[in-house]
Amino acid sequence: MSKPPRLTLPSVARAYRLTTARGEFAVHEAGEPARGTALLVPGFTGSKEDFIGLLEPLAAAGYRVVAVDGRGQHESTGPREEAPYALEELAQDVLAQAAALGAGGPVHLVGHSLGGLISRAAVLRDPAPFASLTLMSSGPAAISEEQQARTKLLVAALEALGDTAPDQSMPGIWAAMRALDPEDAVADSPELAGFLRARWLATVPEQLIVTGRVLISEPDRVEELSRVELPKLVLSGEVDYAWPVPLMDAMARRLGAERFVVPGTEHSPNAESPRVTAGALAAFWDAAGDARTA
Repeated sequence: MSKPPRLTLPSVARAYRLTTARGEFAVHEAGEPARGTALLVPGFTGSKEDFIGLLEPLAAAGYRVVAVDGRGQHESTGPREEAPYALEELAQDVLAQAAALGAGGPVHLVGHSLGGLISRAAVLRDPAPFASLTLMSSGPAAISEEQQARTKLLVAALEALGDTAPDQSMPGIWAAMRALDPEDAVADSPELAGFLRARWLATVPEQLIVTGRVLISEPDRVEELSRVELPKLVLSGEVDYAWPVPLMDAMARRLGAERFVVPGTEHSPNAESPRVTAGALAAFWDAAGDARTA
């Protein structure tokens, strides 16, 4: 899971609820669209806070940046049923968010991990609202076999909850998950530990069930995506537990995409090295924008 480098918004940012044709979504926004607008889509068990370190540097680079909580994720509400969290439904949410933000032109779309699969589905459904696509720590198909096994266990535990109220059952699953953390892992600060637990408890169980299934079953759609004429970037850390880095290297070649590896980071370069990640994103968006206007 991504762990935000900080929990307070920078002075250039604000939190609000974005109104779209498919409902309201909790967002963090920073900057003015001098160079363009970007929409940041978080991953499994994640939230808009995972991008908090990117807001200030990307705003300084001339971009309006909007990080979103998806349907049923953290501070965005969602129903206690599975159908609204199907991948195509979440992709339509992204299209609605882009439409709500895109009055100034096409939107640069960034999807982290599961958010990359959702963003890919949105672009495949309709690429017109987008200026570019960045797949961040997100691979061509299902996650690695080891992570599939862990995710299947989590999905099974969540399915066993049935109609139980989340506040009666989710804390136990959270405690079991954290018990599996490596013994040598750096301890979270009390503030961060409290936030991570609260975010987990606020996320709708059915959202986690359905998106967990996506992670363990998503087919390879790289060839289909390669036919979409849109600037693409594959960005990752040097090591990744969800998709092996060589697999993302190969995906970038298959897509004809730009490739950037953030030094010294793993699955969440957006949180682990936000300024370097922001620099890579801004450079890619600048080039995409210059090519579009040439």
